[in-house]
Amino acid sequence: MGLSVVTVDVFCGIGGLTYGLRKAGIHVAAGIDMDESCRYAYETNNYAKFVNADIRKITAREVNKLFGKADVKILVGCAPCQCFSKHTQKIKNRKKDEKWNLLKAFGNLISDVNPDIVSMENVGELKNQGIFKRFVSGLKKKGHHVYWKVIYCPDYGIPQKRSRLVLLASKLGSIELIKKTHTPERYRTVKQIIGDLEKIGAGEESKKDKMHRAAILSATNLKRIKQSKPGGTWLDWKEELRCPCHRKKTGESYSAVYGRMRWNEPGPTITTQFYVYGTGRFGHPEQNRALSFREGALLQTFPKKYKFIKPRTEYATRQLGIHIGNAVPVRLGVIIGSSILKHLEVTKNE
Repeated sequence: MGLSVVTVDVFCGIGGLTYGLRKAGIHVAAGIDMDESCRYAYETNNYAKFVNADIRKITAREVNKLFGKADVKILVGCAPCQCFSKHTQKIKNRKKDEKWNLLKAFGNLISDVNPDIVSMENVGELKNQGIFKRFVSGLKKKGHHVYWKVIYCPDYGIPQKRSRLVLLASKLGSIELIKKTHTPERYRTVKQIIGDLEKIGAGEESKKDKMHRAAILSATNLKRIKQSKPGGTWLDWKEELRCPCHRKKTGESYSAVYGRMRWNEPGPTITTQFYVYGTGRFGHPEQNRALSFREGALLQTFPKKYKFIKPRTEYATRQLGIHIGNAVPVRLGVIIGSSILKHLEVTKNE
């Protein structure tokens, strides 16, 4: 008789990590998140229980009930990472952001629940923070073998030029991430992911797909994107179209905004504002608009069948952007799940 392996996903959001783990073959019993608006997408796509709770308040007893009589308990989670990102490094008092201590709360929960295996992923910049070093130290004190690495996502089939810190820890023995699955010549590209979607304009929505909707562009931004080149910057524009801040010497470093993607490369890091042309390199390679919500979801490696919106309901664009942008890419969930399964197979045979 095989071992009963059960996972609980903390900070589950709409279920990107859960879906990836399940796709790899790992059973996920429940997800925990304080954002009630994530419930529909999480439960509908993952057939797992959504627990609306604050990690700082939920008890080990409540979490252990979710594991049932599992032989192997796996606790996974991605604490909100904006406060650790390089984009916030110059912000004073960022450590006072309430999200800063959510990683500490996750560590406390791990200590109380005492799972056999733990996985955590976050921005690469986290590795330099004392809070991360204390997190690792806490795992080791509980008897976990700890592995962590900052990976380049295209090396694992994720079509985004983003790096992520992935941590795996196990009481059963040494554990590590599986080897890279893609070489540079096989990186998944923007064209492979969204190249076959119906053409739409700024402010338009596909009649076939409610998620394939692009935000409206102002008259000025429409002129700007028409002058933008794939992989270029606002320097491609005529002088009169440039923002006042870009005309200053200090504005020359803001090259990653108002850009178009290139077809034959992975896309940019999908953020919560990927549908806004001016917040990153989110311009479509050919069409004069920013990414649609469907395109953002596909670049986050959600399948087309993933249900984000309740039928016959309207959706708030800001909320949907947060749901998709904050999600762990599904493909990364698959990689983490495959790594855990390989580890379990090795330890079973030892």
